[in-house]
Amino acid sequence: MPVSKRTCTMLTADETRQTPETSFEIRAKEILEKAMLSHEWDVPLAGAATDAAEMSHVDLAYWFYKLARPTLVAESGVPDALFASDKSVVRLPAGFKQESALTLSAAGDLMPMDGIEASANIIYEKVRDILFDADISFANLEAPLTKEEFDNCLVQGCDLPKGPILRNSFAMFDALVRHNDKSFHVLSIANNHTFDLGVEGIQTTRKALADNNIVGIGTPESRAEYGRANIITKADIKVGFISATFSLNDRNPPENESYRVHTARLVSKYVEPELELLNKQIGDCKREGCDFIVASLHWGYEFEFFPRSKQIEAAHALVEEGVDLILGHHPHVIQPVEYYRTKRDPNRTAVIAYSLGGLTFDEWNAAPHLSLGLILKMKLSKGMIDGNTRTFIENIRPIPVFHKAFHQGARRLLRVEKLDDHTKIGAHEEDHDFRRRINEMKRFADLVLTNSISQ
Repeated sequence: MPVSKRTCTMLTADETRQTPETSFEIRAKEILEKAMLSHEWDVPLAGAATDAAEMSHVDLAYWFYKLARPTLVAESGVPDALFASDKSVVRLPAGFKQESALTLSAAGDLMPMDGIEASANIIYEKVRDILFDADISFANLEAPLTKEEFDNCLVQGCDLPKGPILRNSFAMFDALVRHNDKSFHVLSIANNHTFDLGVEGIQTTRKALADNNIVGIGTPESRAEYGRANIITKADIKVGFISATFSLNDRNPPENESYRVHTARLVSKYVEPELELLNKQIGDCKREGCDFIVASLHWGYEFEFFPRSKQIEAAHALVEEGVDLILGHHPHVIQPVEYYRTKRDPNRTAVIAYSLGGLTFDEWNAAPHLSLGLILKMKLSKGMIDGNTRTFIENIRPIPVFHKAFHQGARRLLRVEKLDDHTKIGAHEEDHDFRRRINEMKRFADLVLTNSISQ
């Protein structure tokens, strides 16, 4: 069973630990070892918790199980909903007269990595065209910044149910958010690690974003900003960004500063998805006259290649309330992109990316399922139809990418590359292990994007 340094590592019986086991860990390990033998969790575990604050011994064991054996099977009925249409349905309606347009690119998690600063201006050199040649580019910044010096981006030895603490140095941040003179325009900073460094971490991160002319979403500066959207106008198209994270890993702001992060129980073990905060932000977008609404959702079940049915219901509800594009992140694997014809507007197809995976992970030699991500590239068009001004997605392309570690002399570097560049006819890889990784990632991409899986 592979062990991720990203966790407060629960080791198997024949491995040596450096910290004493808690009774919680011991019980979870016993459950895990039994499940690994039976393969009983190769299908989604009903009623499982994904929020660290809600995890039992079974939930923690299930988390570790999926880390080693990602879930390739969906809940009953989920594929039928997700694959009812393909991207060909995303087009401008008949009679639409375009007046302006913009391009938007979106990716998932930007995870801190020890030593990633050496890869500055290298990480994105193979994907800069699809990532940064856009009017608006988006991703999720997974860890807050700190001015303090440190040796490791991950704090080990933490309380297991709360998960590890992640942090970015300024050098890591610079490497992750830009390529030469281009950078992301919008970064979500509402995720389960947002409060790992407390209020100071949020404030340091917000300032770094502002200093780099990047819009940070999901961490209001004041109570007055709580429940408000972030709005960007490009090419006369007003785009509203709304946001929420499902959890803060049970590291919550003090009550008098509860406004600090847009948090909602989106995938709770105990309650139905709570959408009030997101609906409040949708209302703000409507009042401000937004032409297009994007929802950034940090949610879902880690290491599962399909969303749960309750997520699909929540996504559809948000779309019917006014959202046009959902950008999901957190599971650390990619999940399907749904093309959903709305009831509120028969001409409109909303796009729901349940999980974009990530562009980086906090391990240099991450398993193939943790190395794979999606970049969405789309065009938005604003114009007239039936006497009304509307903005639609004109076209969209989901592009599988992966991060590859390599050496240049003595330097260890990381680069994000397009999967298709390694799978198209004529592509040839000398390294047998690398070819095996490519084939496995292609298998996962086919599963998620076409609902087929090669053997």
